[in-house]
Amino acid sequence: MSKNLDYTFLNVPLPGDIARRKLAGDLAGAIRLIDARLQANTQPELAPRLRLERHRLELLPRDYSLSRQDAIAQVQAEWPGFTGEQFDALVDDGRIDWRYVEGEPRFHNRFLGSLRLYPQLTPGLHREPEDNTSRDETLARMRREGGVTAQLTIRASLKPAPDVPGSTFQAWIPIPAACPQQSEIEILEATPGGICAPESAPQRTIWWRESPRREYSVTYRYRYRADCTDPLTIRPDPVQPQFDTGEETPHIVFTPYLRALTARVTQCCRGPVEKAKAIYDYVTGFVDYRFQPAYLQLEGVADQCARELRGDCGMMALLFITMCRIASIPARWQSGLSARPGDVGCHDWAMFYIAPHGWLWADCSYGSSARRNGEEDRRRHYFGSLDPWRMVANSACFVPLTPPDPQWRADPYDNQRGEMTADGTGLASFQLAAEQELLDFRLL
Repeated sequence: MSKNLDYTFLNVPLPGDIARRKLAGDLAGAIRLIDARLQANTQPELAPRLRLERHRLELLPRDYSLSRQDAIAQVQAEWPGFTGEQFDALVDDGRIDWRYVEGEPRFHNRFLGSLRLYPQLTPGLHREPEDNTSRDETLARMRREGGVTAQLTIRASLKPAPDVPGSTFQAWIPIPAACPQQSEIEILEATPGGICAPESAPQRTIWWRESPRREYSVTYRYRYRADCTDPLTIRPDPVQPQFDTGEETPHIVFTPYLRALTARVTQCCRGPVEKAKAIYDYVTGFVDYRFQPAYLQLEGVADQCARELRGDCGMMALLFITMCRIASIPARWQSGLSARPGDVGCHDWAMFYIAPHGWLWADCSYGSSARRNGEEDRRRHYFGSLDPWRMVANSACFVPLTPPDPQWRADPYDNQRGEMTADGTGLASFQLAAEQELLDFRLL
């Protein structure tokens, strides 16, 4: 049985003594109490939650390794006049993520990247100028022509970090899946022995059995169709379907807060299109982007994103999906890569369904960044439409790989970079070296 099934118990509250030690940063003390309870085995129903929390606590310091002094020094290396008082004000404003670790506040390793996104708050930080001419021209062409088709060729590789020991390894690398946008999927080259999951797999990969090989790669080509649709032009059927409208623990959960929020946001809406737009407008208008720790450290993602009004692309997508489902609008997860020339990275977004049209898309992260930059046309574009710079590998969140990985996954919910085991032990994200390279991109 896969260890990752323990994540289905994530929403079970921890016993109070363990929860208090965790909140205070006494991670060693929390692990000690967990071990004692597991050894006693008096509450077997609680064992999955305790095993899961032990795993998370062991990894938590990896994401939050910076002391206050170290974090301030990182900013001052670029902005010499930056003060401790300014740092504390950013922390109090929720701009810098932190946790208690062994009784002391420790700050998220990627906090500096989050701060760079808000120049009005941190004017002394360096920022690379952006040239969005090609992006804007392509989106304009989509609006003129109703969409564009692109052909993409990508090489992806995966290996353990140099300091990871092991004599046998197995690997899963994401590859394009069949979906409304993608067709003509070809595997051009791969490390020998790779077995491709069916194109319909909800998290599609190419997989290699255990072997002494340390590095794996695959090169694939596919066509991607990006249609441009304005949902407000759709006249919805009077009766809408009810698939993909339920809860999916641990993160698509209809909490009292999300039910109340959805009711307020959609209270003046007539029909599913207006409701979906109101939800999109709320998420893109109020949630700010922040880099996140490993997703295995997050709890109740949709509810947390709504309460804290910050998150990354996956958190915003899960919030949109959850609020749509509360409003009886079918909604699904989709993810893979953002693959623009010179810039390939992991990305998540959402799908929603309006009959009689069918599936539409919402990229709340890109919509939020457009709002942040004052680009209202681009923000509106990502309600209903996407762009041609995508690779879709996943159509569901928190589902098994093919074949299932029995060990702890680096990301139990999504699969964008890949997964590996070494001598039968799952490797964490910091133990993996993954690369994705866009070899060719052309609009057809």
